[in-house]
Amino acid sequence: MGFLERLRNFRPRGGDSEVPKSKELTGDAEDAPGEIRPGEISPGEASPGEASPGEASPGEASPRGAAPPMDSADTERLAPESAHHVPGAGGPAMRAEARALADEQFTRAVPWGMQIASAWAWRLIVIAAAVALVGWLIVKLTVITIPLGVAVLLAAGLSPLKNLFLKWGWPNILSAAVCLVGGVVVVSGVLTVIISQVVSQSGRLADQTVAGVEQFSNWLSRSPVGVSQEQILRWQEQGVDWLTHWVGQSQALIAQYSLQAGGYIGNFIAGGVMALFAVFFLLHDGRNIWAFALRFVPRAGRARADRAGMAGWHALCEYVKATVMVAAVDAVVPLIAALIMGVPLAGALGALIFLGAFIPIVGVVLTGAVAVFVTLVTLGPIHALVMLGVIVLVNQLEGNILQPMLLGRAVSLHPLAVLFSIAVGISIAGIVGGLMVVPILAFTKSFGESLAGDRDAAEEPVAG
Repeated sequence: MGFLERLRNFRPRGGDSEVPKSKELTGDAEDAPGEIRPGEISPGEASPGEASPGEASPGEASPRGAAPPMDSADTERLAPESAHHVPGAGGPAMRAEARALADEQFTRAVPWGMQIASAWAWRLIVIAAAVALVGWLIVKLTVITIPLGVAVLLAAGLSPLKNLFLKWGWPNILSAAVCLVGGVVVVSGVLTVIISQVVSQSGRLADQTVAGVEQFSNWLSRSPVGVSQEQILRWQEQGVDWLTHWVGQSQALIAQYSLQAGGYIGNFIAGGVMALFAVFFLLHDGRNIWAFALRFVPRAGRARADRAGMAGWHALCEYVKATVMVAAVDAVVPLIAALIMGVPLAGALGALIFLGAFIPIVGVVLTGAVAVFVTLVTLGPIHALVMLGVIVLVNQLEGNILQPMLLGRAVSLHPLAVLFSIAVGISIAGIVGGLMVVPILAFTKSFGESLAGDRDAAEEPVAG
C-alpha cells in the first residue's frame, strides 16, 4: 500500500471516532476500503452548518487547543484586518494621532505665552543676525557701497527732471545725459563759488583776521575778567612756541597723515567717478536693471515685488526732495545773517552750509563752526556770538522740526523713528551711516508695506 493510501486510512490511536475527510488527497488512487464517496456523509460527520463531534463550535476553543481550520474565504476576510498590524500600514493616521498627543503634552508642559515668546525670540535673532551681516558687508566694501549709495540718491533726486524731459519728447539717453551733466555743473558751480571767493578775498580775510584778533585782545583786556595786555601777549607767544615745537616733533606724524590724506583723496576721486557712471546707467537703464533683479524672485511673486519696488523708489525720491528743502533752509538763514552783518565770504559760507546739510545733524554743526570762526576773526566776538546763535537755532530747527516733519511726512515715518534711526546710523557707520540710514529705512518700510498690502488684498474674500 502506498504512502497516500496509508495516510488516508490513518486513525488516531486511542480514539474511536474517525477523522472526517472532506475531499480526496489524490484523484488517481483507487477507492480504499471505508472510503467516503463524493456526496456521501460518513457516520459521525456533521452535516453542513453543524459542528462535528469533537469539533468546537464557532466562538469556542477546539479540542486539544488546536485552532479551527481556515479556508481561502476566511483568509481573504481576515487579511485586511491583519494588514493594519503590518509595519507601515495605517502609518499617517497613527503618526498624526501621536503628534497630536505630543503637542497636547508639550502644551501642558510649556505655557502658551512662553511658546509665543520663544517663537518671536528666535525669529528676531535671525533678523538681527541678517542685518548685522549686511552691515558688516557694507562696512567692509565701502569702496563700492558708498559710491553706489550716493549714486542711488543722486539718481532719485534727478529722476523727476528726467521724467520731465521724457514728457517733452526727448530721447531716453539724451535725458539721462543732460540730467547727469546738469547735476555735475551745479555741484561744480557751488564748489567754484566757494573756492573763487576764498581765493579772491584771501588777502582781505587775512587782514581782517589780524584786526579781529587785536580787537578781541583789546575787548578781553577791558572786560570784567581783568586780563592785562601783557598776559595776552605772553599767551600768544606761548601758543606760537608750542605750535612750533609740536610741528618740529611731529614731522613723521604729519608725513603719515599727509600720505593717508593723499590716499583718501585718491579714493574720493575714484569713488566719484564710479558714482557718476552709476548715476548715468541708473537714469538711462534703471528699469532694465530692476527687471534683471526681479528674475531672482519666484515667478509667482514678481508682480508683487515689482509694485513694492516702485513704492520704495517713490519714497526714496520723496526723501531726496525733502532733504534738498531742509538743506536750503539751513543755508539761507545763515546766509541772510552773514549778509546783514557784512561777513566776508558770505556766499561761500552759505554754499558750504548747503552742502553740509546733506549730512544729517553733523553737517550743519561743522560748516556752521567755520562760519562762526570766520565771523569771529573778521568782525569780532559780538558778531560771532550772533552767528553762533543763528547756527544753533538752525541746528535745532533742523533736528527737531524740519527733519522729523518733512522727512517723516515724505517717507511716512514717525519723527521719533527718524531721530533714532539717524542716531543709530551715526553710531554704527559714522557720517556715512547717518546719511544712508534714513533712505534705507524709507525704502524698506515702503517696500514692506506694499508687499503686506498686496498679500492682504489677495487673502480678502471676494464679495459675491
